[in-house]
Amino acid sequence: MVERTPLLNVLTHAVLILGFVVLMAPIWIVFVAASHDFATVNRVPVPVLPGGHLLDNLAQAWTEGSFGRVMVTTMLFALGVTAGKVVLSALSAFAIVYFRYRLRMVFFWMIFTTLMLPIEIRIVPTYAVAANALKPFHDMLALVGLGGVVPEWNLLNSYSGLILPLIATATGTFLYRQFFLTIPDELAEAAKMDGAGPVRFFLDVLVPLSRTNMAALATIMFVWACNQYVWPLIVVTDQQTMATATMQLQKLVPSPLFGQPPVWNVAMAATLIVMIPPLVVTILLQRWFVRGLVSSEK
Repeated sequence: MVERTPLLNVLTHAVLILGFVVLMAPIWIVFVAASHDFATVNRVPVPVLPGGHLLDNLAQAWTEGSFGRVMVTTMLFALGVTAGKVVLSALSAFAIVYFRYRLRMVFFWMIFTTLMLPIEIRIVPTYAVAANALKPFHDMLALVGLGGVVPEWNLLNSYSGLILPLIATATGTFLYRQFFLTIPDELAEAAKMDGAGPVRFFLDVLVPLSRTNMAALATIMFVWACNQYVWPLIVVTDQQTMATATMQLQKLVPSPLFGQPPVWNVAMAATLIVMIPPLVVTILLQRWFVRGLVSSEK
């Protein structure tokens, strides 16, 4: 255990306060800019105290960005990605840990190495799959002259195209695998003696024990999905009906290319609107999130 001394306590709190200031400074700047009118926010020097136009800017940003429709799309997208990642990673980790077959570690390391491949690198092949999800089957059957049997399945501009390519997660699989390895083997043996099959053991034993891990993973992945910009921008072709919050926010960010004055107060108000869903989820699941990452209780 680290020895607690007055000097060490002061240094520890100084580091924590410094980290808090560094993390909160951009959010404070956004809040201050969103609370001033157009003339004040473009004044030099930039004000550091809030103004009295926050509600007006929020209402203008909500209307100009059509966030009523956009937030619904974003929530469906984020919840779908989160649920898919939680379920798929739990099932894949369950198959790796509790089923004995020769290639299970090979599959695990193949999944784990995908951590080095961000979505930006996989954009082109992923887009090709989303444009026609059945193309691999079409190509295989084309070798024997039956390519026309398989129809096209276009996932572009749909919730399926937004969600399905993102539900695989090596991080979640690794998190579940490490947790499942800490569960005593006697528990699985007892379940077998009671006549429980793999599905019942997974649903009745592993899932209840993994609730904190699920909450931690769901929190991380929900925030990650809400912040996605590149993939929705690629797969959504009709931004009038399928745009996400980050895509809509980009439209409100002022661009000097069009010779328009920077309406930063409205853009920062829109930023606050986009920040609300992940912030609320993080606050509500904070206790479960911390327990899922640090708790070792079974």
